[in-house]
Formats: sequence, C-alpha cells, structure tokens
Amino acid sequence: MIAADHGSCPRETGTAMLVWSGGQSGTIGGGALELEAVRRARVAQSASVTRVPLGPALGQCCGGAVTLVTEVFDTVPQLETGFARRVQGDSPQPLAITRAMANARNGSGEQLIFESGWIFEPVEPARVPLWVWGAGHVGRAIVNTVAPTQAFDITWIDSASDRFPMDRPAIPHVTELVATSIPDAAHLAPKNARHLILTYSHVYDFELCHRLLSHGFGAAGLIGSATKWARFRSRLQDLGHSSAQISRIRCPIGQPSLGKHPQAIAVGVTTELLVSLQTKTLGKDVAV
Repeated sequence: MIAADHGSCPRETGTAMLVWSGGQSGTIGGGALELEAVRRARVAQSASVTRVPLGPALGQCCGGAVTLVTEVFDTVPQLETGFARRVQGDSPQPLAITRAMANARNGSGEQLIFESGWIFEPVEPARVPLWVWGAGHVGRAIVNTVAPTQAFDITWIDSASDRFPMDRPAIPHVTELVATSIPDAAHLAPKNARHLILTYSHVYDFELCHRLLSHGFGAAGLIGSATKWARFRSRLQDLGHSSAQISRIRCPIGQPSLGKHPQAIAVGVTTELLVSLQTKTLGKDVAV
C-alpha cells in the first residue's frame, strides 16, 4: 500500500494491491516500483514501512517518492467501517487514529491516515451496480474498459451464453446473466442501478426503456441516433410515461465527439461514469 506520496508519483496515497505466491490483484503503478513492491511482498515475514525514492536507483525518473507499507495477512479481515493497525514501531495508538475510527463509525467518511507507525484505512462503500444490456462489440468494449476500475458491480445481460466472449479471463465484479427474452430481467435490477442499453434489437432496447421507467433506476443511457430516440420518446409517451421521466434516459451515450468506434464509445461512457462518482453525483440524474 502507498501510505504517503511526495512529489510526482504514479499513484496516490491509499492505492493498494494484493500479492500472493501465484499472482496479484490491483496495481500501485510505476513499473519498476510495482515490481519491487511485489518482490518485497513475496518474501515478507512481517509488516514493514519503506520510503522509496522514484529516481535513478529504481530506474525511474518521476522525481517523487512514496512511503510503501508491506503487510502479511493469513486471512482477509471482515470489517464494516475501517481498519486500524500498527505497522511500525511500538508506539500507542495516536489520537488521530482513534478519532478516525470514531468518525468512520459515525459515517463521516474518513480518508486513509498514516501516523506514528499506525494506519487507519477506511472501508470502501459498496460498489455501484451497473447493468450492461448487450454483449455485442460496444457492450464488450464498455465492460472491458469499466471493469478494471473496480468502481462498479457489473451485471452483463444477453440472450445466450455464446453471446459473451468465450476466451476472456474472469473479470472481478462482472456477473454474466443469460435471459432468453432480455427485457424480462429488468425487474431483477436494484432500483439504484445504472443501466446501459445496447442490445442487438431495437425491440429489446425499447422494451427495456419502458420496463426500467416503470421499475425505477439510478441513471440510464441508450445507444442510438437522434432519430431512434425521437421515435422511442413518442412511443414511451403513448405508454403513459411523462416527458420528465423519459428525459432521465440519455441517448446517445458517451461522448459523440470521440466517434462511433466501440472503444471510443467505451472511453466516453467510462469517463462520465467515473466523473460522476468523483463529483459525488451518484443517485442523481447524471448522464451515463
């Protein structure tokens, strides 16, 4: 874990990764820094704290430095609010750590604190549910771009198992759901979920818009042209949905200025999803 960063660094304070004998999960970035951190982790017997300059000695030229904490766990702690522990020295728990723990229990949302050889690490809130409807070229590009950020729990829906890529490695926080009639799965979605509608069928796309408007959602986006959306809006109004409700669905998705290539759409969509989290607009009618 990066417990502190100074100057120009590849990743920020609080960035962490898990390392085990056969692999790793996550990244602290920086190439040589990460290789050195992995090497240390695999031979570590106990916790250690090291300040690592990102200069010629490490084969990097960032110019900054990080405080790298290496810890050894036999099991993963089950925590609700935060994780405080001593990683260096023998000093008693400092007041800042005690306060951070109390604030976390009260829902104040503390950040990582590293002081006097102690670390307080807040427990991240549950990931945002994101439902991606369709496993075609755009659906695949979006899932492959969004999933590595680990900011969302993705449910990926299509009408047959062979619609999903068969040779891809397992991606954390992605669940594939097969629904012979895709819109029939709409009632399974949490009502705060975000939705990206991009199936192979305009009939399915329209029915999903209708069902999600009736079911409830956090935010929704539909792939398509202005002409497609104009037709959908008119038909949705005929089904009794108000203009205000219908306007909560965004069409087109992403950033059209980037182009129509599936990866370009994915980059635009992912950017907007991550920005909405950073600006704490989750749950409001932001574009996806």
